[in-house]
Amino acid sequence: MERISRKREHVEHALAAGQSGEHGLDDVKFIHNCLPGIGKQDIALQTTVGGLTMSSPIVVNAMTGGAKETHSINRVLGMIAQETGLAMAVGSQMAAVKDPALIDTYRIARKVNPKGILLANLGAEASPSMAKQAIEMIEADGLQIHLNVMQELIMPEGDRDFSGAARRIEKIVKEVDVPVIVKEVGFGISREAAARLTDCGVSVIDVGGRGGTNFAQIENARRKLPYEMLNSWGITTAASLLEVSEYAGALDVMATGGIRTAIEAAASIALGASAVGMAGAFLRYAVEEKVVEAVSYVQTLHNQLEIIMTALGAATVKQLQSVPLVITGDTYHWAAMRGIDCSLWARRTMRTME
Repeated sequence: MERISRKREHVEHALAAGQSGEHGLDDVKFIHNCLPGIGKQDIALQTTVGGLTMSSPIVVNAMTGGAKETHSINRVLGMIAQETGLAMAVGSQMAAVKDPALIDTYRIARKVNPKGILLANLGAEASPSMAKQAIEMIEADGLQIHLNVMQELIMPEGDRDFSGAARRIEKIVKEVDVPVIVKEVGFGISREAAARLTDCGVSVIDVGGRGGTNFAQIENARRKLPYEMLNSWGITTAASLLEVSEYAGALDVMATGGIRTAIEAAASIALGASAVGMAGAFLRYAVEEKVVEAVSYVQTLHNQLEIIMTALGAATVKQLQSVPLVITGDTYHWAAMRGIDCSLWARRTMRTME
């Protein structure tokens, strides 16, 4: 019951807190292309992530599961994914691994979206057998392994020992037959962690940067004595994308962390992401069961993303990843202190269709 109660509280606090918007993507400035050489009809939003071909770079990212109320949320999210063709990840399935009575709170996403791309989800404490169970549970096309050290440390009933996580991830990668995506839950991924994950053989890193749902703040709201000094902990989404950029050739990158608009999605892709995960942006639609409104939101995102890509002369996601950028503000200063040369982004060129 403790885990189920926590799931409910997480949803309630996430809705109340919203997203901070401090993702750093406002520091990313596109360089206008007055001769784009393409038309809007030329834009293709298809992308490939970890070997999975997706019709859109937008992904309905992991949110919840494991409680009666979350069955409805995953049902609606599955319907949104089915109607829009978006890939979707369920929340951590550990609750159902430990209590089979909760399986349908996750499996419902597959029932309403039988042919869509669906990602399973477990924490880094999982074993390969648990990973296989989670994948089979929802007939998953890929597996997310989430990292949430700071959330666990603040969580009153959370874990305190994180030893052996990389070794367990490596074992899972070797034993499952789907792509493995390692994602942070809102505190970002550094290049040192990216290097270790690359060595583990993961297919995709989801940077899960600071700027979206703040799990430090959520867990502090559940504490009698909150650790409020940790509410601003983490690496922003923009800085995290720069951190992992040197490993983009070895694996694919996803961007998550407060992304709500097409310009933020485009900036994330231009910083190297092959896909953009959104969770908080869809949560209220799911809770209020507003499928039609959510579908309209996705259609607007796609239309606006196509406009941005047309203006930049980038007909594909791959081309958008190579447009020139100017990186400013706190993100620039972070990069400078970490030895990341932002001028490389400002000076790069993109081959257009002409």
